[in-house]
Amino acid sequence: MSERVASCGNLYDTNTLLLRYCNDDNVSAGSGMEMDDRLSHLEQRVQLQEDEIQLLKAALADALRRLGCCEETTQASSKKGGPTKVVCIKHGTPPPHTHTHTHTHSFKDDGYVRMFLRGRPITMHIPDQLRESYSLDHKVALPERKLKLQWVYGYRGRDCRSNLYLLPTGEIVYFNASVVVLYNVEEQQQRHYLGHNDDVKCLAIHPDMVTIATGQVAGTSKDGKALQPHVRVWDSVSLNTLHVIGAGVFDRAVTCVAFSKSNGGAHLCAVDDANDHILSVWDWQKEKQLAEVKVRKGGMLYKRVCDGTLVSGGGKDRRVLLWDHDYRKKSEIEVPEAFGPVRTLAEGKQDELFVGTTRNAVLRGSFSGSLTPIVQGHTDELWGLDVHPSTEQFVTCGQDKQVYLWDTSSHLPLWSKAIEDPGRSVGFHPSGTVLAVGTMTGRWLVLDTDTRDLVSMHTDGNEIISAVKYSPDGAYLAVASHDNFVYIYSVTENGRKYSRVGKCTGHSSFVTHLDWSTDSQFIVTNSGDYEILFWEASSGKHITSADAVRNLEWATSTCVLGFNVFGIWPEGADGTDINALCRSHDNNLLASADDFGKVHLFSNPCSQPRAPSHINGGHSSHVTNVAFLHDDSHLISTGGKDTSILQWVLA
Repeated sequence: MSERVASCGNLYDTNTLLLRYCNDDNVSAGSGMEMDDRLSHLEQRVQLQEDEIQLLKAALADALRRLGCCEETTQASSKKGGPTKVVCIKHGTPPPHTHTHTHTHSFKDDGYVRMFLRGRPITMHIPDQLRESYSLDHKVALPERKLKLQWVYGYRGRDCRSNLYLLPTGEIVYFNASVVVLYNVEEQQQRHYLGHNDDVKCLAIHPDMVTIATGQVAGTSKDGKALQPHVRVWDSVSLNTLHVIGAGVFDRAVTCVAFSKSNGGAHLCAVDDANDHILSVWDWQKEKQLAEVKVRKGGMLYKRVCDGTLVSGGGKDRRVLLWDHDYRKKSEIEVPEAFGPVRTLAEGKQDELFVGTTRNAVLRGSFSGSLTPIVQGHTDELWGLDVHPSTEQFVTCGQDKQVYLWDTSSHLPLWSKAIEDPGRSVGFHPSGTVLAVGTMTGRWLVLDTDTRDLVSMHTDGNEIISAVKYSPDGAYLAVASHDNFVYIYSVTENGRKYSRVGKCTGHSSFVTHLDWSTDSQFIVTNSGDYEILFWEASSGKHITSADAVRNLEWATSTCVLGFNVFGIWPEGADGTDINALCRSHDNNLLASADDFGKVHLFSNPCSQPRAPSHINGGHSSHVTNVAFLHDDSHLISTGGKDTSILQWVLA
């Protein structure tokens, strides 16, 4: 143990980061480096020092826990009058450069596998039945089943304009995250253009009403390489990409595109979201730039004309007005307050009208009737997700302070509930009659799933509630917090009465994930410094014996660290690269959500390093959560800053 602590203590010497920075000739004022470069250099070094400090803290906490474990074992041994078998964990310094590579070692004789994330050793215990046959060299096969994107919930209206049109096919076209959606409302079918690799920000329809241009933002690939902003021109019937325009020319994002009208749409103009807002004109078929000019601001002016009349959207007043040819108001309709101000308008068939709003909804209606929502979505960062235990429903909550209960058939919410605090986590009671919602402020509440009425409300600490999860028998609720604790509540009256019975104390960083054992007696947790700890549910007592936990069966598999799942981590992974994990109910599949907009599908178990996976794109931001429906027919995934919900069918 002393060897372990000493090795960690040598992570940095008496030269502090700032002293090294000030004495570094390569970053001195006289070297001519720009201030931004110097600041960036310093930030990188500060991050490195923070990583080293975090590693040291975690190693010290681990050493103290092991010391406590040894003392308990010694006391127990003296009380029993004989020796007690203790699993020996071998110590040693991590391999070189473990802060950038994922290393795995197997110690079968001692019954564990150890991997390293950012230099942090993570010990995972091998179940007894696998100890003799287990080998790191065994290859995990790709799963036979694959994911196919079936439905995109939501619409990007909060910060984009003129992005809703009706096509001759009867489909409305719009975008969310990195997906362009073609939605046939009558047939309740969606098709998806998936050519983009980051947020789509603008959309234009060619005069032929078939060809579409969409522009995207700059991004970063999994390997840290820049993804260049560009415009893609594609066929809305075949969904084939025809041309890619401006890669390497645009700066931050393409925020506005339009086809020319006078020459049959031969030219395409685009506005770059750079400091100077460059407007460029392209011969899009030759992918050649013709001209460019600086403009003060990227934007557009538009109107909708139909039979000599004019339709206008008033914005914040949520009114849509119909004017005659003399600009006299003929009629008006109002968007309900819950859906927000008008963002854009699109003409439908006959007198039909489609309205996109700033709260990421699309409504359909007419001046002779009312407006009905056909697309809804969250409007702020989204993390909370859980599936109903027995029906085709799921629940989400986000930082927009909204809780939605969704129906996967109609693709619309059965209800929504505004809460006082930004939401972060959510979980169904096994009966499905209530659900718990964790917030960003330490408060958590329980809602009736039928009436959405508030059943109970509690507060534990004042930090983020990262997970709320009921035990399989419904008798307990575990509440995991960023204050490093897990609070255990007994649950009675079918989820309507709560009493705190325990508090899990021992993590040295914020708790990120948790799972219950199938018998509802134990909990396993992960934390921000990559710890795996085990707990007795009824008391919150920390379990330190490896033999007591190595053979436990877990009702769910949402912890991203553990023997059965560590193969999901790719080579070179940062410990924060994977945000969420879920196991299918038939135990054959694992789905993970990563920081690069991808959903991965693995075979389960996944107990060999760097297992292969089917990789699925569609999100543009970090994917924050994944969950299989109760019958494994579909997978639901949520995006963070892109606020999107994607529904995948398992084929």
